[in-house]
Amino acid sequence: MSEQLDDQLIYGIRPIEEALESEVVLDRVFISQESRNPALMAIAAKARKKGIFVKFVPMERMQRFTRANHQGVVSWASSVAYADLSEVMAGLAERGVDPLVIVLDRVTDVRNVGAIARSCESFGAHTIVLSEGSAPMNADAVKSSAGALLNMPICRVRSLPITLTSLEMSGCKIVGISEKATGTLADCDLRGPLALIMGSEENGISPALWKACNATAKIPTSGETASLNVSVALGIALYEVSMQRMAK
Repeated sequence: MSEQLDDQLIYGIRPIEEALESEVVLDRVFISQESRNPALMAIAAKARKKGIFVKFVPMERMQRFTRANHQGVVSWASSVAYADLSEVMAGLAERGVDPLVIVLDRVTDVRNVGAIARSCESFGAHTIVLSEGSAPMNADAVKSSAGALLNMPICRVRSLPITLTSLEMSGCKIVGISEKATGTLADCDLRGPLALIMGSEENGISPALWKACNATAKIPTSGETASLNVSVALGIALYEVSMQRMAK
C-alpha cells in the first residue's frame, strides 16, 4: 500500500480496502458517482460504519485528486487518531472535571483548525468536536497547530445536533459564539460544564445548531469589519472563559 501513498493520498480499490482493515485512520473517502462497481459500494458502507466521511463526486473531480488509476475511489490518511467523545466525557466525569468542549460547525480551513487547537490547548479546553466534512486532519493542520492537534482528543461525529443533545444531557451548557447574537461574552455565564460552538468561515453557525444553543454571545467590536476570523474569535472566547473560571 505504501507505493499508493502520496502526501497522505491513498487511491485504488485494494489499497483502500487494506487501509480500512488496518490501523490506518482515514479522514475521508471520495467515490466516483458514475461508477457502479459493487466493490466501491462495499467500501462506502464499511467506511461509513467506521464513522468516516464518504462523498460521491463526479469523475472530473476525481481526476483533479490524482491522474493515476484510482479505480473510482480516493482517500486520505489522517495525521490525527480520532477519539470517542463519550469516552472523553466519561473520563472527565471520573476526574470530577467540568468539561470545556469546543464544537466546530463546518470549519473547513486547516489553518483555522490548527490555530483553534493551539488556543484550545493553551486555555485548557478538553476536546474539539468536528463534523463530517470539516477540515481534514492532515500534516498542514498539525503544523498550523504547532503540534496541539496531537496533544488533545479530537472527536469526529456524524451528527452535531445529536451530539449537542448528548452534551446537554451530560450537563453542558451549549453556547453559540456569533456576531448575530444580542448579548456579549461578558454577559454570558461561561462557568461550569460548557460546550462552545463556532460556525463556519462563510456561513457561521447553522440554523439547526443555533436553535440547540442554551445561550448565544458575540464579541463586541468597533471596527468596520463585521466579524472576526473564527480562530481569533475562539481565542477571545476561551480567554473570557478562563477569566470567569479564575474569578470563581
